[in-house]
Amino acid sequence: MLRQVLHAGLRTSFHALGRFVASHPVFFASAPVLLSILLGSSFSRYRVEEDVESLLAPKHSLAKIEGNLVDSLFPVNRSKHALYSDLQTPGRYGRVIITTRKGSVMDPVHLDAILKLHRRIYQMQVTVPATGFNSFNYSFSNLCLLDDKNVCIIDDIIRAMEEIQSARNSNRSVPVLRYPITQLADGRQAYIGHQMGGVQGWGVRSARALQLTYYLQAPGGLMDRVASQWEKAFCAELQHFAELHPKLGFYPSTSSSLRTDFQFSSVLARRPLLASLGVCGVLVVLCCSMRDCVRSKPWLGLLALLSITLSGLTAAGILNLTGATYNSTYLGIPFVMLGHGLFGSFEMLSSWRRTREDQHVKERVASVFEDVMLRFSGSTMIHLMTLGLAASPLTNMEAVRLFCRTAALAVTISYVYMLSFYSSCLVFTGYLETGYRHGCFCRRVPKPDRLDSKPAWYRCLMYTRYQEETQDSHLLLGCVRRCYGDWITNTYVKPFVVLLYLVYISFGLMGFLQVTQGSDPSALVAMDTATVLYTRAQQRYFSSYSPVIGFYIYESAPYWNASVQRDLLEYAKGFQRISWLEAYLNYLSDRNQSTSQPRENFTRTLRHAFLREPQFAHFADDIIFAERGQGEEPDVAASRIFLVAKTTENKREEMSVLLDTLRRLSLTSRVRFLIFNPSFVYLDRYAAAVSSPLRHSLLAVLFLLGLSSLAVVEPLVSVWLGLTLLSVQFGVLGFMTLWGVELDCMSVLCLISALGHSADCSGPLLCGFAAGRGESRTRWVRVALERHGVPSLQTLICYGAALVPVGSIRSNLTRTLFRCLTLTAACSALHTLAFLPTLLTFLPPSKSRGHGPGGEGQRQEVECVEMNDSTRVVDQITTV
Repeated sequence: MLRQVLHAGLRTSFHALGRFVASHPVFFASAPVLLSILLGSSFSRYRVEEDVESLLAPKHSLAKIEGNLVDSLFPVNRSKHALYSDLQTPGRYGRVIITTRKGSVMDPVHLDAILKLHRRIYQMQVTVPATGFNSFNYSFSNLCLLDDKNVCIIDDIIRAMEEIQSARNSNRSVPVLRYPITQLADGRQAYIGHQMGGVQGWGVRSARALQLTYYLQAPGGLMDRVASQWEKAFCAELQHFAELHPKLGFYPSTSSSLRTDFQFSSVLARRPLLASLGVCGVLVVLCCSMRDCVRSKPWLGLLALLSITLSGLTAAGILNLTGATYNSTYLGIPFVMLGHGLFGSFEMLSSWRRTREDQHVKERVASVFEDVMLRFSGSTMIHLMTLGLAASPLTNMEAVRLFCRTAALAVTISYVYMLSFYSSCLVFTGYLETGYRHGCFCRRVPKPDRLDSKPAWYRCLMYTRYQEETQDSHLLLGCVRRCYGDWITNTYVKPFVVLLYLVYISFGLMGFLQVTQGSDPSALVAMDTATVLYTRAQQRYFSSYSPVIGFYIYESAPYWNASVQRDLLEYAKGFQRISWLEAYLNYLSDRNQSTSQPRENFTRTLRHAFLREPQFAHFADDIIFAERGQGEEPDVAASRIFLVAKTTENKREEMSVLLDTLRRLSLTSRVRFLIFNPSFVYLDRYAAAVSSPLRHSLLAVLFLLGLSSLAVVEPLVSVWLGLTLLSVQFGVLGFMTLWGVELDCMSVLCLISALGHSADCSGPLLCGFAAGRGESRTRWVRVALERHGVPSLQTLICYGAALVPVGSIRSNLTRTLFRCLTLTAACSALHTLAFLPTLLTFLPPSKSRGHGPGGEGQRQEVECVEMNDSTRVVDQITTV
């Protein structure tokens, strides 16, 4: 009883709203346009998000906490001897991978060219500001990180190459480089696995690639601007040097490369998005056109697109005024608005064509609101529920949260504009139809007797029907009514449709079992950019070893204890390592001293003997001493060890497993330690951070459907719609995996929006079928296809065509967007036009006689007797 009362009350409210909008069409048409213009003028405040890590990395993770602890204990400027590019990356830097197309980078000609490049970069200057009397020239020596001798810190491989060059020039024997840990001329051991790639064996006889890193100190303000200019000059210098040395390949990367290349997708998408709007506009006009020039409404299709565009402009203006920033993931928002807005416009147009033509325009618009707006509002609520919960603080991925927040705002404004702007446009076109004017040119159609004297082209242009039914004039409606509806409900076709659904589920399950997470941020940038080329070169030449992992003991530990020493050596066993503890224990053993000494002796020898040896002096950067008191030896408060693991091609997966293994070990160890690498920020809890918004959105939709079944919608409709959403989601997830799409933040955004899109397509069909009473299932399936399947088909055609230009964009992000949205449209079309019409013919709800709660079945059957009044056809309605 409550359901019937609420349903009738909502329909009555929408009927009154429709009459109100139809009574004031000028206001509702002009107010959204003026508001969009006012808010659109705020684009002077347009800002782009610069912190890509905050977008693509989990917002709350243990890795970020560990990184902050590491930075507080061992900041970059504490390292006075050596830096590891994979572990210690300050705010600004320039990095380049140098490869050779033939031979080795250690060949004399290539080695000389690389050292020449190093000297040119070292001497390169930038002028800040570019003009004026206060300009100053800055070179690398003004910006670099300094060692203990106030000399710029450079990579160890540069020193090794200078030693090799010096030996060759003086005809001395060339020093042998070991790999991945070699010994330099001063006796110090250095890890060069991240600086030299493509090496076979332990001895370096040839190498295919070399990586150089130049660290800059940019505390902020002026120096940060200078460092930014230096990075641009660094890339320009490499490009110029590459032209002079075609036998070498150069792949630069800077601290701003990821941000620039990530946002470059938006630049590449400008023209394709305009092409999508144009293609969609053409198809919308065709879908709204009919052979009958009076009942054809091509302008209404363009006005639907204009309504969507105005709502997007309004949402963008609100974001600008609130100080929000933009990022490339927002490229998916126009398609969320497009799918939802087109669905509403085509449903309203379809309902308009089912109204009685002898009624006043106000009554026809009110009937359209009463018929459509309850379903349209329900699908809008599903959009807002899925996007709203994904935009909540429960979401741990900032890119997902910002996208869903902005998309929810855009969908809300699009819904309001559909009620106001588009509905008022429907009123105006209704008056054109009532005045018997041409749907395109707005010219009054001549009377039939006057039309016969006109030329053939004029008669074709002004063609209209007089004595026939007008509902079959639309091509798609006629096809569905005469052909497709009978075919899909045919007894012999149903088994094949069921078999197709089983194949669909099988392939979806196959892909679902192979889902992989895409935590690599380079998979979300534009193709053929510096980030992608650099990442490919790194994977090709430097995939033999993992990035340098910092093993940090952040609390005081009894290092002099034999069991503690044994545990720490056991933890580092199996890794390539640079360990002060291992070197110190070997130092004691070589001097026939016990490694298990009292604390004071152990610390005294460490400070006053071991760390003063030239080959071990660099270990002073890895140990923090804490004073105990006057006259006592200090404690080792914290220390670090560098570990490197042997890896294969699946480098990121192995790093994730290694992170989990060492973290579990840290929980049971009596030595309090943590491990950290900057890449752990993207790996840590990435799967949970990416998938949790999707799970929350699914639960929100199911909860909303369950709640609405108690008050508004029939329970079986909610059950069917929930199963349909789950089936579409399952199929999209499985097929996108088979298509090579990983589960990253962009694909999750598409999966979240797929919930609302599939609800738009399937919801009206299910409601139309459930509302019918008194006839067979097959009959009401056909009626539901005619009334709601055709608008869904029109929406899917225009939506799919708008996606085609997006597939041509050379960007990994838009490629993921294109594939996921295409699969969403395809799976929604299969369920709306094939699976549901077949399954509903033999599964509940039943079609018992009686009246449903205010559905299509409540409309009275009428008999139309046509009469001519010299200008138009009037329906004389008599109730049977």
